[in-house]
Amino acid sequence: MENSLILVHTGNGKGKTTAALGIGLRAVGHGMKVLMLQFIKGTWHTGELDAVKRLHPDFKITQLGQGFIKSQKGEWSEAVLENARTSWNLTKQEIASDAYDMIILDEINNMIDYGLIDVEEAIAVLKERPKRLSIILTGRNAHPKIIEMADLVTEMKEIKHPYKKGIKAQKGIEF
Repeated sequence: MENSLILVHTGNGKGKTTAALGIGLRAVGHGMKVLMLQFIKGTWHTGELDAVKRLHPDFKITQLGQGFIKSQKGEWSEAVLENARTSWNLTKQEIASDAYDMIILDEINNMIDYGLIDVEEAIAVLKERPKRLSIILTGRNAHPKIIEMADLVTEMKEIKHPYKKGIKAQKGIEF
């Protein structure tokens, strides 16, 4: 790509990961290679995993997380800290590999917000990426410094959600 971009999908509304998947799908349609690294989503089986398998080797999802992290910011178990270190090291390797045209860092904004990934280091890695590599960062509470460096920022704002009416997550909608 002539001009790679940094895109951010943030906010408390639904659709951040879904929007990133849509852009990834579009990129594959243009012959590009896409990798999605999921930082928090655990080993849950989601529809996008099956869909992306059909696009292999052009689109790949790697689940790095252990599931939702329940703790106060800064009070993490050693397992969470080790998973964050391992996930971030793999991310740096994949970005530097120059094997992809687009990498989606799903829920990395949360990891930065929680203090599990240093924002300054993240910015340095993003700036040093291969020239052709576009990167999408998703997750709530995008850091102001990430927003400042990004080329595109979209905020998903929750107006209404079925969960508030007691409707549980639905196959094909939430997973």
